[in-house]
Amino acid sequence: MKACVFYGLHDIRCEERPTPKPSAGEVLIKIEACGVCGTDHHIFHGEFDTVPPVVPGHEYAGIVVEVGVGVTDIVPGDRVAVDPNMPCGICRSCQRGRINMCENLRALGVDVDGGFAEYCVAPRKQCYVLPEGVSTFAGAMTEPLACCVRGIQQAGIVPGDRVAVIGGGAIGQMLAQLARFAGAAPVVVSDPMAERRQMALELGADVVIDPLNENPLAVGGTLQGGADVVLEAVGSRVTTSQAVAWAAPGATIVWFGVTPPGHTIEIEPNEVFRKELTIRGARINPFTHARALALLAEGRIQVEPLMTNHISLEELPELLKSGPGGHIKTVVVP
Repeated sequence: MKACVFYGLHDIRCEERPTPKPSAGEVLIKIEACGVCGTDHHIFHGEFDTVPPVVPGHEYAGIVVEVGVGVTDIVPGDRVAVDPNMPCGICRSCQRGRINMCENLRALGVDVDGGFAEYCVAPRKQCYVLPEGVSTFAGAMTEPLACCVRGIQQAGIVPGDRVAVIGGGAIGQMLAQLARFAGAAPVVVSDPMAERRQMALELGADVVIDPLNENPLAVGGTLQGGADVVLEAVGSRVTTSQAVAWAAPGATIVWFGVTPPGHTIEIEPNEVFRKELTIRGARINPFTHARALALLAEGRIQVEPLMTNHISLEELPELLKSGPGGHIKTVVVP
């Protein structure tokens, strides 16, 4: 089979490998779609811990072609989405129900071979059968949507909250839809790219902002007085600082975007005190994968319009070298 293998800093190669066989409790999946995540870019640039060689790709779905001993409730031909995050279940964090904080967390596509290949083996317990009406392409978005569901949980949005989403990439677009579903009014999306702003409007955002050319906090601005909830979905120094500046008194800020380790920003503690701000993180998808799949099955969240770029395995190394460009979500189609 073909697979893209990460060998070290800036070194990923598309090569032939033996097709794996499922062990007991595992299934073999023929990959139909695997999304390219910001984490994959971080791995490529040495900004995320992993031990090479490994096949990256953790946002994927496909068709089961073989099952291992003991697997009886999934059969060849079933279409499945995969939750890549595998907590140990025995550390202190897991025993307290904080599985996303697992001290021994392992993930398909990070620590174990993932979805940038024609075939992948996954534990049965990480697989979710796709309902009728949910395509395998939409299924590949279950994992990032599940992470966004966690972000909305952390935000604590209540109906009528004014919500600002900073970043109109795939994550920002899903967070905006979820915020609207949670009752936010209005939902404001900020992104410097016109195409992303237009996509946000088409998917239900009330207002869009070009942060390079307008100040939403100015008199008469969209966010005059600030937002009750700010969802940062970029992961840069500029936007994480912006999230604090755009927050209204009593606001909750969720720093969702993943900034590279070691990056810092300046923040005025008196502003946090004076405005009584809550600043939270949102790490992966604790107990939210099934919820994300339910949202897709009911058509509450639209993800397929976000897949604006389809590439082959052979094209992946060049994409990781050059960056995502203006695409909202790139999907590898083996």
